[in-house]
Amino acid sequence: MPTTTATDYTLLSETEIGAAKQLLIDNQLFTEHTRIAYLGLEDPSHQRAGRHIRVMLLDKITNSPKDIELNLSENSVTSVVDLDSALAGQMPVLLEEFEMVESILAVDPQWIAALKKRGLTPDQVRVAPLSAGVYAEEYPEESGRRILRGLAFRQDFAEDSAWAHPVDGLVVYIDTIAGTVDQLLDLEIVPVPETHGNYTDPELTGPLRTTQKPIEITQPEGASFTVSSGNHVEWEKWSLDIGFDMREGLVLYNIAFNDKGNDRRILDRASIAEMVVPYGDPSPVRSWQNYFDTGEYLIGRLANSLELGCDCLGEIHYISPVVTDADGNARTITNGICMHEEDASILSKHADDWSGVKYTRRNRRLVISFFTTVGNYDYGFYWYLYLDGTIEFEAKATGIVFTSAMRDERFASEMAPGLGAPFHQHIFGARLDFALDDGPSQVIEEEAVRLPISKENPRGNAFSRSHTVLGTEKQAVRDANMPAGRTWVVTNPESKNYLGKSVGYKLLPQGLPTLLAAEGSSIHQRAEFASKALWVTKRNPAQRYPTGDFVNQNPGVEGIGSWIEDDKNIDREEISLWHTFALTHFPRTEDWPIMPVDTVGFKIRPEGFFDRSPALDVPEPSKHGCCSTEAESSGGCCSAQG
Repeated sequence: MPTTTATDYTLLSETEIGAAKQLLIDNQLFTEHTRIAYLGLEDPSHQRAGRHIRVMLLDKITNSPKDIELNLSENSVTSVVDLDSALAGQMPVLLEEFEMVESILAVDPQWIAALKKRGLTPDQVRVAPLSAGVYAEEYPEESGRRILRGLAFRQDFAEDSAWAHPVDGLVVYIDTIAGTVDQLLDLEIVPVPETHGNYTDPELTGPLRTTQKPIEITQPEGASFTVSSGNHVEWEKWSLDIGFDMREGLVLYNIAFNDKGNDRRILDRASIAEMVVPYGDPSPVRSWQNYFDTGEYLIGRLANSLELGCDCLGEIHYISPVVTDADGNARTITNGICMHEEDASILSKHADDWSGVKYTRRNRRLVISFFTTVGNYDYGFYWYLYLDGTIEFEAKATGIVFTSAMRDERFASEMAPGLGAPFHQHIFGARLDFALDDGPSQVIEEEAVRLPISKENPRGNAFSRSHTVLGTEKQAVRDANMPAGRTWVVTNPESKNYLGKSVGYKLLPQGLPTLLAAEGSSIHQRAEFASKALWVTKRNPAQRYPTGDFVNQNPGVEGIGSWIEDDKNIDREEISLWHTFALTHFPRTEDWPIMPVDTVGFKIRPEGFFDRSPALDVPEPSKHGCCSTEAESSGGCCSAQG
């Protein structure tokens, strides 16, 4: 179980965070009132040398945000941009603001009176500190101010799951700079659901199962992958560099596959660049609920320290990334990234009646993952690399559903007597910077085509496919179309396989619904990326996140929709491909009191990238040696092996 605290170019070190803070202090940019909302490495660039750090600063007295770039290699400040919060939006939510909300409310007379009407006191109530969104027509006075909204939950004792007892009909708006209650909406008194949700309580679990026999995962010779320089990984024919960012979390760089002795580049960069959770309850208590877990809360900052036997099984290698707190102090997330390999069932198999050859090969995959907790929900981000050149991403959603009193079954599910869970979505935005064989890209939309009965197709059995080149950024704004089997193939027209065809990789979407909120809604404007399954932009280092750099209380003036206004050419250019995929969650009783994992994701797999199967050199399973004709003839277990 080796653990690495990596310091390579895609990961920050404690020393670098300390140097960045000192550089800010030396240039009078950091005072006792300054908070660091974000600090991260800029992506490496061929155009400029050195270690470049981006810092987002907030003055807690004046609410004056600054966007700063540092060059640590030269110990210099490269740029300082003073932001207008009314136009650019707010800095990400600070962890100290989470803690601030309950302390402000504990002494607020309006809040105390509202709780008293319900037979409650502040010490009985937990308040979820929630990002405010943007509703300028209703609340113009919020423009340029840091606002959080709060919903209350009764907690009966220290270990009680407060999510079981929502205090509905009540919502509070808090100015975190002034430290005051801005508004309190006391709409009605609603009975608090009484059934507890303590998912480890024997009353709910009953007797624990005694039927499970041990499953032991062993690799007596160790793992098949190697890690060097802290974060450079080689496994089978794959090579890549692992990065981590306090906003995005896990970032993969320089993904390549060795083909006939040559490392062939596939992706320069891969990450989940945004995640948003919009809720579908139109009631005034919660119609504003939508959370950008990446841009507002910084999922990387909230990453868990993982534990062997609980989160990861097998021969594990951990990487412990380093982030900063609001005071500029380095914090190591011990074992924040888990890496291991696992069996992935059958890779290929055939029992040939003519030749007598019986052939079976096992698949395996390299798993690189982290888990993060954002309030009530927990998310796992899993990247998989397979022996045949396939790359897969899978998001795992678990934790506790956000609850309400059960009011209207059109917009919520009843989880327990009187306890509701509003309908919502978990929407992810992947950023994939393609660089097939280090060349330019062409994006082609492929669909299955039904053909009518005709002279050419007299029996009506024929079908074909269509290919459409997406030549500009606006042409590449696309939805999935599962009845037509719509996929998108990224090719490098300057690199050919041995048949003379452009090498490529195909994106296979799951085709589930994207953003369901109405066009014209605040959330649609702010999360425009989530309204379509595909966007493609000409590569631009300044375009990092599909929602723009400053998401918190941003009305949607920046982001992928504005990037494509000039409709730039993307044909045979360096591109970033942005893929949206989503879980639409209509909660069920089985999701209470703690939700079993639900998953969503996508795959990209080689499409003419290799001249033949890149997995032909995978040996037969070695434990029994029973998958060949020779083994069967010598009394092996090929016919009996499961």
